[in-house]
Order: sequence, then structure tokens, then C-alpha cells
Amino acid sequence: MSDSHLSRRTLFRYGAYGAGAAALAGTAASWDRLTGADIPGRDDGALVVATLGSAFDPAAVRAMREGFRALHPDIDVRVNAVQAVDWSDFFAKILTQIAAGTAPDLVYVATEGVQLFARRLGVPLDHWVKRDAAELREYFADVHPSLVESMMYEGSLYQLPVEFNAADLYLNKQVLKRAGAELPPADWTRDDFTALLRQMKRAGDSHFTPYFWTNRLWGGVVPWLFANGTDLLAESKAPGGSWLWDSFYPAAQRAGRGGGFRWTTPQATDARVEEAYDYLASLVQEDLCTRPEGGNGSNLVGVFSTGRVGITPAGGFWAGGLHLAGMRPADYDVQYFPRWRTQRHQFGAAGYALLRTSKKQDAAWEFIKYAVRRDTLTRLFRANQTTPARRSMLTESRYTQTGPAHWRVFYDTLDRFPDTGPIPAPPQVAEVTEVLLKHTGTALASPRAVRPALRRMQNDLEKAMERDV
Repeated sequence: MSDSHLSRRTLFRYGAYGAGAAALAGTAASWDRLTGADIPGRDDGALVVATLGSAFDPAAVRAMREGFRALHPDIDVRVNAVQAVDWSDFFAKILTQIAAGTAPDLVYVATEGVQLFARRLGVPLDHWVKRDAAELREYFADVHPSLVESMMYEGSLYQLPVEFNAADLYLNKQVLKRAGAELPPADWTRDDFTALLRQMKRAGDSHFTPYFWTNRLWGGVVPWLFANGTDLLAESKAPGGSWLWDSFYPAAQRAGRGGGFRWTTPQATDARVEEAYDYLASLVQEDLCTRPEGGNGSNLVGVFSTGRVGITPAGGFWAGGLHLAGMRPADYDVQYFPRWRTQRHQFGAAGYALLRTSKKQDAAWEFIKYAVRRDTLTRLFRANQTTPARRSMLTESRYTQTGPAHWRVFYDTLDRFPDTGPIPAPPQVAEVTEVLLKHTGTALASPRAVRPALRRMQNDLEKAMERDV
């Protein structure tokens, strides 16, 4: 397979990624010390799996680890929950671990990092998938091909999707009732959306915000770009992938599939991008939404559950969060994003990436397969904290306690809108995200700021995409 160690040059090129820059650039030790090769006992024999600290419930992780050990008593597993602010911070810490010689064997990687890891850090799963095709046939039959394609890079598959979240819209039903409105239909339009916000605004007080969104790559401005038939970066498909599509998917589902997504030329000054920003700016000017805030939206559950926000973008993960906040299933519901030029949606997915530094690649593959089994995912996602990648797991009984009533929206976003795709996440995703957040905030900060902000965004995106990671 791949070389067990990354080159010194590779790690230092990645060192500019986020907070890991200082840790990597400041390392002056020998390469043996950098990789930990000279430290006795560094490898205790366990298969090490790194996850974002908040990704899974600790009890569920223990059950997963114990279940795997029961099947593979010869493979010891250690799950390291890495505490991080967000995915970018998490990836930076993983890169620092690699530089320090404490690299895990497997890393739980979201869409934001799929291509970053695949390009130089990950191992393609192709030969294992081909070898174990009979065993995996049931899995692929249960997983939408768009999720699988989002985990491919230049013709190879680097992760098996475990979960995903599409950006749909959550609506507070108390707010709808107060405004004399009903849950909008699935085929509603952008104009219907605007009219509903105005209706909510008229019925609310000065502390009420009809639409709230967070300035981030997932669920921020990108859903509106998709709905308007555009994207932040030019999007195409890499060639290849037929080895997978022909083996696991019928003709109708594999049509138009390729070897993964390519995001290339920045197009922030595209007319449709500007149109989307102008629309959001108009909502801000009418006080129909706030100027976008940064962060992960953790404060949003409180303001939504108490009726101070009427509508907000979120995925299936919010069903569990709202339930924990005390919202009843009857208090809220979900609907697709409205149609503009298209009704294409965006999603983010996640799965386990196998690092090239791992000396336990065959054991790691066994864990990857175990992690996507239905019984494993059922134990792991008991609290409805995400949308399982397996279609069969979305059932009425799963959402009886938490809601929402229209829970089918979560997976039907993929089935009903087959052009729905992943957030734009090239290997330079850290720089792209930083540029997007910075200039989106500026564009919506004051009247007539959109066009000059997008020109600056275009310039900075071009510089970001020129970086050879």
C-alpha cells in the first residue's frame, strides 16, 4: 500500500493549516524525533481512532469499541476524543499529532477535510472495497451515491460515509401560529420565503428575528448560492470511479457520477453570486434577518426554542439538540430550502479516513467496516444528533420522541433533489473558509457593500486557491 511515513516536506507544507502552523514551523528537531521514531514504547499496539470531541456520546463510543473487540479480540482499539472548537481546529490538532509522532491510525473527517486528507495524508480504500465487495453490497445499497461521491478524490474512495447533514430549514410552529401562517409546502419559492418572513415580522415584537443564520461554510450563504444555480468555486467532476459505481449502483443512480468533486476557479464576482448576496442584504435591510454571526451556532438552540427566531438552517442533528433543549415534536418542523433558479441543496458528510502513517491498515479497515454497520450506527446515533448515512435508519420510530413530524425531509433532500451536493471543500478549504467568512461579514455589514466586498473576496480566493497544499 502507501508508504508508512509522510515526507518531511509534506508535513511542513501542511503546517500552515490553521493552528498547527506554529507547532509545525517551530519544530527544529531531527526527523526521527519529529515522527517519534526514536521514542521507546510510543506504539502500544492499539489501533488509535481520533474523533472530534463532541462528535459522539462517550457511552456510545464505549459500546462501539466493546462491540468491535468482541468481533476482533486480537485488535485493541483506543478512541481519542480530541477537544476542538470546530473541524478546522480539529484538523490542525491532528496535523500537530502527526508532526509529533503520535498520529492516530484513523481520523473521523468531515467534508471540510476529505480532500485535505486525501491529497497527501490518506490511504485510498479501493483495493479493500473491491476485495470485500460482497460484504459491502448491502451497505452501498443503503447509502445515497451522492454521499459516497463526496468521499471520493480523483477517482479513489477515501472514506465510507457514516453520517451527513443537509442544510434544510427549521421553523418554529409557535411563531407560525402567531403569524397566522402554515408550514410552507415542499415546492415553495424564494418569494414565498420572503413573504413568510414579512408575515412573521409583522406578528413579532422588537426582540424577534424572522430568519437567523450563522456565517460559516455549512449552512451560511452557500445554500443560497446553490439555490441560485451557482457556487463559490467552479465545480466539476474528476474522471474515474466507474470501478465503484458499476459494482454497487444501478444505472439510474450511477448516471453522471465521477471520481469525486473538483472545486477550482473562484467565482465570487459571478452575477449570480452577487445576486444571492444582494438578496441576503435586502433581508438585513428589512430587519427580516440579522447580520450573520460567526461561530458554530451553539447559541441558536435557545433563541429558536423560545420563539425569538422563526426560521433557521440546520440539519438532522438539530432534532436531538432541540429535544434536549425541551422542545416538543409539536413545537417545530422542517422543510426544504425554497426554490430559486434551482432547489439544489448542500450537505456535509463524515467518515473515517485511514492515514498513510498507520502500520495497522488492515486492522483499520476492519474498524471502518464495523463502524458503518447498521447495528453499530444504531447504538452510536441513538440521540438523533445527526442524520445517519444509511437510509433504512430513518424511520418514524426514530423520530417519535424528538420530532420533527416531517423527518423524511432529512434523507429526501438527497432523493428528491439528486443534484444536491457537498459544500465546496478543496484541499485549500481552510483558506477558502477564512476568506468566505471574512468578506461575507463585510458584504452584509452596510448598504452598498456587496460588490466591493465580493471583488476583494475574489482576489483573496484566487490567492488561496494558488496555494499548493
